[in-house]
Amino acid sequence: MQHRHLLSNEIDLLLDGEAGFGVAPLRAHVDACADCRARLDEARLVADALERLPHLAPRTGFADRVLRRVQIVEPWHVAALNSVRRFVPDSRPLRAVALATVGLTSVAISASAVWIALSASLTVGSATVATGRLQAAFVAGIQQGLEAVLGASAAQALQAGGPVAMVAAGVALLAAVGAAAFGFRALASASRQRGS
Repeated sequence: MQHRHLLSNEIDLLLDGEAGFGVAPLRAHVDACADCRARLDEARLVADALERLPHLAPRTGFADRVLRRVQIVEPWHVAALNSVRRFVPDSRPLRAVALATVGLTSVAISASAVWIALSASLTVGSATVATGRLQAAFVAGIQQGLEAVLGASAAQALQAGGPVAMVAAGVALLAAVGAAAFGFRALASASRQRGS
């Protein structure tokens, strides 16, 4: 212990009057080292001064007010368990009723899932019909829009190219209308700025 001075935690051990395996060499070092003895004496002065300060008791509810402001992070599984516990009744009869309700609900949901799975062909068939009608209405709307803008002959030429050509022409037409609207808006705002 002669080659180095004591660390702060070692001085704290001596200051607290700890007794143990490693304390005897620390005391021997303090007896031999004037710097460490001075540091221990300074620490004793501070500890004695702190002990002489009056002991004040906090007001009622102080701990509750402090803990309300402290953010305590609890693991997700503890939070989930506490959330579930809030919904569990305290009395046995109410627990039995709650368990029966949950059981009946789960049976009803399972039965509904089985019924939907067994009637999946009906569901898939209905979805196919609805999708076909939606696609036909979409293509007809694009065709009417193209006829209104380009004329009947150009719309018929695009219709001969198939639904993909019609949709591509419709998207191009929408892009052109959007660009024109954006351009007109830019012109209007530029003319307003010049006028002011």
